[in-house]
Amino acid sequence: MGRHYLDHASTSPLRPEARDAMAAELAAFGGDPGRVYEEGRAVRARIEVARDQVAALLGVRPRQVVFTSSGTEAINAAVFGAARARPGGAIALASVEHSAVREASARAGPVIELPVDGDGRIEHGAIDRLLATPPDGGLALVHCQWANHEVATVQPVHEVVAACREAGVPVHVDGCAAVGHVPVDLGSVGADLASVSAHKLGGPPGVGALVVGAGSRFAPLLVGGSQERARRAGFENAPAIVGFGAVAEALCEEGRLEREADQARRHLDRLLEAALSVPGVRLLGDQRPEGRLPHLACLGIDGVEGEPVVIGLDRAGIAVHSGSACSSEALEPSPVLAAMGADAERSVRVSVGWSTADEDVAAFAAAFGPVVAGLRALAT
Repeated sequence: MGRHYLDHASTSPLRPEARDAMAAELAAFGGDPGRVYEEGRAVRARIEVARDQVAALLGVRPRQVVFTSSGTEAINAAVFGAARARPGGAIALASVEHSAVREASARAGPVIELPVDGDGRIEHGAIDRLLATPPDGGLALVHCQWANHEVATVQPVHEVVAACREAGVPVHVDGCAAVGHVPVDLGSVGADLASVSAHKLGGPPGVGALVVGAGSRFAPLLVGGSQERARRAGFENAPAIVGFGAVAEALCEEGRLEREADQARRHLDRLLEAALSVPGVRLLGDQRPEGRLPHLACLGIDGVEGEPVVIGLDRAGIAVHSGSACSSEALEPSPVLAAMGADAERSVRVSVGWSTADEDVAAFAAAFGPVVAGLRALAT
């Protein structure tokens, strides 16, 4: 029995462009890129090419890109730097933000929770009310993810950033779920800080980026070296960085991102057609295609918990994810779904990507209904 991978929102298989670039980098001698001798200069040159490539994908200048070990590190660095710049200031975020955002913020200072609607989107007017009556210690940072990693809802990023900039409040945008799946022009948005992860878009694991707004200054999270223009200490992971750059360059090819997004929508539409034909199954989050990422969907399933559905599909050769506490390392159900008023224990997330084939979609369509029906029969 073949396997059918439908959890690209967690991580996506390595693209050929990244694999080839990394193999070439690993075959080359990896001198210290911080040294002035020839071997060091050669590695430094390849890292800077990758920086140019990633910057082009994100619509920013190369010097704004700080390579990190992951999107999680980039988020933690953003929170740390913002909190150090405005000691005692509160950090505002919606509970639908990624756990890295929520936990890093809770450790850095007082947190103000922004309300969300039933689609998981920041409520209209919530930012204006916050900025009109800020807390006594002021605001150190406002978070606004580009789009949600569990239900795909796109957030009003441009509006949030514009309002905060007018009020002089820094903003961090978590772009990890969206970059590589839809056009993300961070340059036009103008956020002070943004985080990106390579493995979510078919790049290598172990590398991400913190994008620092033009003119923004922040205290580095990692110290002990002058790498990344003294903004992130530590010996650079050149093979991963070069792989990240190669994927970014590939996605900058004219029309490629749009073609991949169209393909993802077609695959996801077929998955949803099959899933929603099962009684008691519904789509969570924004129902409008224009209000969602094209590659992922979260399903609410009446009468059965998500974990046994994940296990049943796994036995059929299909990999999906659930927001239930038992289906991952989490100790509690998804706070994203809880904030939306949905039952996280009865949810399943499916997500497609660059390597998804029609056979993967057909396998899910054939297995999902029988798995749910079988579990419901056991429950009764």
